[in-house]
Amino acid sequence: MEIDAPVVADGPELYRITRDSAVLDVNSSYAYLLWCRDFSQTSAVARVDGAVVGFVTGFIRPDAPDTLVVWQIAVDASQRGGGVAGKLLNHLVDRVRGRDVRFLETTITPDNTASIKLFSALARDRATQITSSELFTADLFPDSHLGEDLYRIGPFDAA
Repeated sequence: MEIDAPVVADGPELYRITRDSAVLDVNSSYAYLLWCRDFSQTSAVARVDGAVVGFVTGFIRPDAPDTLVVWQIAVDASQRGGGVAGKLLNHLVDRVRGRDVRFLETTITPDNTASIKLFSALARDRATQITSSELFTADLFPDSHLGEDLYRIGPFDAA
């Protein structure tokens, strides 16, 4: 498996993997193309034999330039259970630490135990702190979306 920055041509695969997950919020196909163009340096894709099998999308918070926000992370069904998500996160954290990023934030619904375990493992393996707090309550969403809790991990050691 190889992990690197996404390119625009990867956008359709990010869309497909998200859609096929049946649990992630699916953005427009256009959004994934744009993400691969404009946020490639704060995102990563995993490839097996050249095919995208997983991804993590992120961005640097404009009002907190030391913080990477992970927007989505997903792994193709054919690769789940093989540690791809953890490898993607670790790769991305290592890459952005060179940009003076010391913290990672993500939001997770309370019922998403797999993501909670994934991000908790990242904090444990990096010997750093993880905190969680309520961020967006369910009543803020105009649909039946569950609330989103904010998870903050760090500080990471300087690059």
